[in-house]
Amino acid sequence: MFSLKNKLVAYGAAASVVFGIASYKLLEKDGPTRDQKNEVLTQVLIRGLSSAHYSPERLDDNFSQKAFDLYLERLDNNKKFLLQSDVDKLMAYRTRLDDQIQSGSFEFFDLSMQLFKKRVQEAESYYKEILDKPFSFDKEETIEVKSEKLKYATSQAALKEEWRKYLKYQALIRVADAVDSQEKADTTGATQPKKTFTQIEADARKKLRENYDELFKRMGQFESEDWRSTYLNSFANIYDPHTEYFAPKEKEDFDFEFSGRLEGIGAVLTEKDGVIKVSEITPGSPSYMQGELKPGDAILMVAQGDKEPVDVQGMRLDKAVSLIRGKKGTEVRLHVKKVDGTMKIISIIRDVVVREEGYAKSLLIKGQKPIGYIHLPAFYADFKNAGGRNSGKDVAAEVAKLKQENAQGIILDLRNNGGGSLQDVVDMVGLFIKSGPVVQVKSANGPAAVLEDRDAQVQFGGPLVVLVNENSASASEILAAAIQDYKRGIIVGSSTYGKGTVQQFFDLDQVLPASFDAVKPLGHLKLTTQKYYRVSGKTVQLRGVTPDVVLPDTYTYLKYGEKEQTYALPFDEIQPAKFTAWNNPSFPMQKVVASAKNRVKESPTFSLINQSALRLQERVENTTRSLKLSTYLAQEKKNQEEAKKLETARKNIPQLEVATLKNDVSKLAADTAASARFEAFTRNAKKDLYIREAVAILRDGL
Repeated sequence: MFSLKNKLVAYGAAASVVFGIASYKLLEKDGPTRDQKNEVLTQVLIRGLSSAHYSPERLDDNFSQKAFDLYLERLDNNKKFLLQSDVDKLMAYRTRLDDQIQSGSFEFFDLSMQLFKKRVQEAESYYKEILDKPFSFDKEETIEVKSEKLKYATSQAALKEEWRKYLKYQALIRVADAVDSQEKADTTGATQPKKTFTQIEADARKKLRENYDELFKRMGQFESEDWRSTYLNSFANIYDPHTEYFAPKEKEDFDFEFSGRLEGIGAVLTEKDGVIKVSEITPGSPSYMQGELKPGDAILMVAQGDKEPVDVQGMRLDKAVSLIRGKKGTEVRLHVKKVDGTMKIISIIRDVVVREEGYAKSLLIKGQKPIGYIHLPAFYADFKNAGGRNSGKDVAAEVAKLKQENAQGIILDLRNNGGGSLQDVVDMVGLFIKSGPVVQVKSANGPAAVLEDRDAQVQFGGPLVVLVNENSASASEILAAAIQDYKRGIIVGSSTYGKGTVQQFFDLDQVLPASFDAVKPLGHLKLTTQKYYRVSGKTVQLRGVTPDVVLPDTYTYLKYGEKEQTYALPFDEIQPAKFTAWNNPSFPMQKVVASAKNRVKESPTFSLINQSALRLQERVENTTRSLKLSTYLAQEKKNQEEAKKLETARKNIPQLEVATLKNDVSKLAADTAASARFEAFTRNAKKDLYIREAVAILRDGL
């Protein structure tokens, strides 16, 4: 068959014909101009998208309007720069971008940059003037914080007023934090000198001024080319949210960081609409060990130790990365906004990410009938080393060790596991079934390929629970879906992320002949090329995997997952694969599931978690914030009291009695650092409410 890479190469050759002999000579003789390079880049990019994407888009006026809206949203997400009159000028191009991208014209982009840079210069005078005067926090006024509800200002005076409220809100947060800290210091008898409210307010404005001075200095150094990827991805992301263009430097960063994994603290970050958020914590990393930084946290400012923090809101991800990254042993302080809206400063000492902690590991949960617990943070595989570690083999080894310890049931924890190697999923499911299909993978054309376990041996035939949550994605969802379809085990937790697509990287330089070396490097295109399906024929795309036993958590009522991504590919179904469901009459699965649902319903702690999730939903959906200090402080105090109730309830839960596997004791004794990390892992598992419920489910049926 004609491979995807060959399709891209063929279209690249076709692209070269478009430019003709004259273009070849021009490039060879004088070197490429900016316009020529952009023309080559856009034509190769569009041809790659049109020829190799799983679901190609029609390049018409409708496509143009989508790209226009997406670009404008990303250019000025908070509507603090462009005026409505600027948008009106740009609107003339709303149905013409499809023609411009195909011809290689950057006329619209250049105009947008011209208007945007002009407004940035004007906004610089706004914040300086506003922050020169004290804020009064006695007046009852509000601010809208959801960008989608904001409108472009119709005049410079109206825009300046929006800046006033925006800066006042940021100052209010700082003032409230300082007031709260002083009140807590009073109750603890601290001797630190107490500041007056006037001093606190002045400090807040001073720090804001310094942050915005730095922000506008950086913005003044931006070239139009810095925004080019944003513009091009406004087209790529119409195809689906995981298809995107990477400029050469961005691809280097991607490779270096392993999909955004930050050297120094070990967090996977994403940037959307000017907000930098944590999407994943690397197991064993400084962030993981410190324990306070969580997926969903928004990073607002970054400080090097006790130095003044730098505002990273609106900053490009690679720029923010450069501030967070640092040498081993140095301190970074992240000013974050938690998912419940509270603000927190998190201090992390940078270190080398410990890869060992990213591997599968297990514990034995003691009892008359001991239960095995396996934590799998990712489906990893070392593709470059034939003898390298992979998750399939490692989990098989953990299962073997647990059998030696007479484990009567096994809990496989896939919470916060973002996926990885597909083959390892097949191998892993094969540990628990006799043989049969595990997942179906389908390209745009042709029948689905069925990946199956061909080994009739069952390494573990006892009761199985798979723990999942909203951050369980891709490969994790394949495994959970296969176990559920085979009725091999019980899926416990919350609905998974819902990503049922497969991506592949293509080097755009490889699709052009040597004649175009002058315009290289062009960068890379990450394309969605396949979708995967359950053995039942359904995809997990958008819907994820719904657990058999649903446990409430922080994200229960939030809009989260693939279904919330703009232009995500749809849910669909194909023919089911032929498979035989597991039959274990000695384990009453239906009775166990019914019992678990009743236990969760009657649990005071799960009830508190559910109430907390409902309050969080209410706070997220209420997008207006008061700018009156007393009102803001009262709400923050209420939030803290509610959070404390849940924290107290969790502390009062009896801890599980766990043991290190005999096979691991000698290995850990020989490595002090590894032993300390394993102790932290054990400590967390003991007090984990969700693991405790999984244990109860298994013991109900044993």
